[in-house]
Amino acid sequence: MTHIKGSALAVIGGQWGDEGKGKVVDLISPSFDLVARYQGGHNAGHTVKFGDKHFALRLVPSGICRAGVMNVIGNGLVVDPRALLSEMESLRAAGVTVGDNLRLSDRAHVILPTHALLDGAREKALGGANIGTTSRGIGPAYESKANRTGLRIADLVDPDRFCAIARPLVAHHDAVLKHFYGVEGAPIDETLETYIECGRKLARFVTDTSAFLHGELTKGKKLLCEGAQGIMLDVDHGTYPFVTSSSCAPGGACTGLGLPPSALGAVVAVMKAYTTRVGSGPFPTELHDETGERIRTRGNEFGTVTGRPRRVGWFDAVVARTAVRVTGLDAIALTKLDVLDDHDEIRIATGYTIDGKSVSAVPARADLYERAKPVYRTFPGWKASIAGIESWNALPARAREYVSALEEIVGAKVGLLSTGPRREETIVRPGTALDGWLKTTVGQPA
Repeated sequence: MTHIKGSALAVIGGQWGDEGKGKVVDLISPSFDLVARYQGGHNAGHTVKFGDKHFALRLVPSGICRAGVMNVIGNGLVVDPRALLSEMESLRAAGVTVGDNLRLSDRAHVILPTHALLDGAREKALGGANIGTTSRGIGPAYESKANRTGLRIADLVDPDRFCAIARPLVAHHDAVLKHFYGVEGAPIDETLETYIECGRKLARFVTDTSAFLHGELTKGKKLLCEGAQGIMLDVDHGTYPFVTSSSCAPGGACTGLGLPPSALGAVVAVMKAYTTRVGSGPFPTELHDETGERIRTRGNEFGTVTGRPRRVGWFDAVVARTAVRVTGLDAIALTKLDVLDDHDEIRIATGYTIDGKSVSAVPARADLYERAKPVYRTFPGWKASIAGIESWNALPARAREYVSALEEIVGAKVGLLSTGPRREETIVRPGTALDGWLKTTVGQPA
């Protein structure tokens, strides 16, 4: 195992997801030989923009847009084969090569149509107390995995075995849907036929990705681990129960890819210069006024996959410090700083009060967190466009002051700054932990 010690860098979300991980992974992937997704499903959209091209990736790793990079879908994901094939075809239609540069874990779990039906039925039954899932079957598929009734990609590519396992599972789901929710299930024979055909199309990409990655790293290759969602949506450390069903932390990269912890050499947490979240759950710095709407519009804060408007608020340093503590991050990649260009003043929540008492950490109970009131520190805005700036010294003094104060409050260095949606619109700060990993000019297209 010593041969692969420190061979991987993990890119994780440092807030509630949607921080811009796709751009960061695409940006730095030329410095790596492999990019691997390690958790989540097709509910998580990663956006990649360069030149006049725009890709919304869901399951395929963000390194797919770079020539010479191998992309791996790890065992920690739950995969809807129909969604994966559709995404692959869309990429090919846009001129992106999808072939020998993609591997799919034989141990990743399969999302069935009935998983999605259960997801939607449960959300509807919860009414105003719903979690806010995308109803794509992610949670129910992870439930099947945990209770040992799930199907894996290795089963999908063997038609006889798939039918033997899937038929009783779909029948069980159908019975639950009809009895508890009054919802018609999926036609079993049609479902099996569709999925068997998907298995035939995906078979060429399927392998033991843990063994594959270990072999590549032993040869001296470098791996970029791409997480989905964010630390505040982590099933253990997030705002439970308003979380996803997998581990978004760096430890999820180890279990989700079959690598030892010693393989991780560094962790980069992507954070927006403000905060957003999608769906239900506590959000202390949320803005319900014109300022929030201005940030939402200027930042195009609508879900990559769902199109849902994102909730918007000021930067929350309590959340960011949670990311620092849980992930042990080596650097922050701060995105969408340019969205704040036109504000007279900008705020950072340095702590909370709950029922009049000062609080410096996120409480475990969601009901207490709902009552949290932010304690703000206010900074003057820079009132100038920073769009496309590629040098730290070229930023307005007040923008630099805001970033420096954010670093001090959070307790971590910002190694990368995004000044626009395209990969070229980026500042990499020399001398930071992230800069040390990069071996190419990150702004250049493949």
